[in-house]
This record gives sequence, structure tokens and C-alpha cells, in this order.
Amino acid sequence: MNKLVSNFIYFAAISIITSTLVACDSVDVTGPDTFERPNDKWQQREKRKDTIFGEGGLSFGGKDEKRVDQGGTGIGVNAYLWRATLDTISFMPLSSADPFGGVVLTDWYTTAEAPNERFKLNVYILGQALRADGIRVAAFRQIKGVNNDWQPADMEAKAVVDIENAILTRARQLRSESMTQ
Repeated sequence: MNKLVSNFIYFAAISIITSTLVACDSVDVTGPDTFERPNDKWQQREKRKDTIFGEGGLSFGGKDEKRVDQGGTGIGVNAYLWRATLDTISFMPLSSADPFGGVVLTDWYTTAEAPNERFKLNVYILGQALRADGIRVAAFRQIKGVNNDWQPADMEAKAVVDIENAILTRARQLRSESMTQ
């Protein structure tokens, strides 16, 4: 019985050693012909201007001179235009506001001075840049008829332009305030 156990241990040890040696056969033990010094790697890393994706990639720890603050955030549209839109039309009841699509829809609004007239706005923010063509306003006006039903009425084009200009002025003001902080 002792001989049987010793033979088993002998063959198990031989099998383990053989398996280990066969597994080492596929390992490449030759090294590169040239040796790169750690200092060279450090110099290459310094040339990349603190970015993890190379030139023009994401920057951490420093400002990129080529990039100009356009107010873009994770919301999909220009943040200054978005906030300015909400500030400018805050007196009107909101029906819907989509920061990712850049759409703000108001509900009908009636003033106390003109109870037979009501207005509604659809504001579209068209991009990430703070530009005059980055916003479009669609305004709707209705007048109460003789049967107390609301009838569509023309809206002055100047009123729409005035609303767009008010939003743009507020957006520029928000941007200049954020630059001085």
C-alpha cells in the first residue's frame, strides 16, 4: 500500500511539473531591443497638455485656449439661453419645458388689463452657441368672440422680435455675470 501511495505522488508531481513547463512554452521571454527610460515617458506625457485623450480631447486641470465658453452644459442647448428664456417668460404659466430638446411651451396667458385677449409662446433654443439665430419664438394670440369662444388673431411681428431680443439680452447678461465670478 505504501508503494501505491508513493507511486501516485510521484506521477502527480511529474504531471504538475510537466504541465507547468508546457504552459511556459507560449510565454515570450525576449524583451525589446531598445530600452525606454521612464523620463522619456514623463516628457511625452507633459507634451499632451494634461488631457487624457490627447490634443483636443478632454482637459483636466487647465484651460484650453482654443475653447470659448459658450454656456454649453449637459442639457443639450445653450445654458444661458435656457435660463434667460425661463427668466424672461416666467410671468406666463409653463405648459412644458424640455432642456434636452430646447423647447419651452407656455400655456395661455391673459392679463388683467385685457381679459378678452390671451397669448401663448413656443420658444425653441436651436443650439449650444449663444448667437442671435440660436433662438426662435412662435407667439400666438386669441381674442374672445361674441359667443365667448376664442378666435385666432394676428400677432405683431415686432412683438415676437422684441421677445427674442429680451431673451438674448438676458442671456448675454447671465454670461457676463458668470465670466466675472
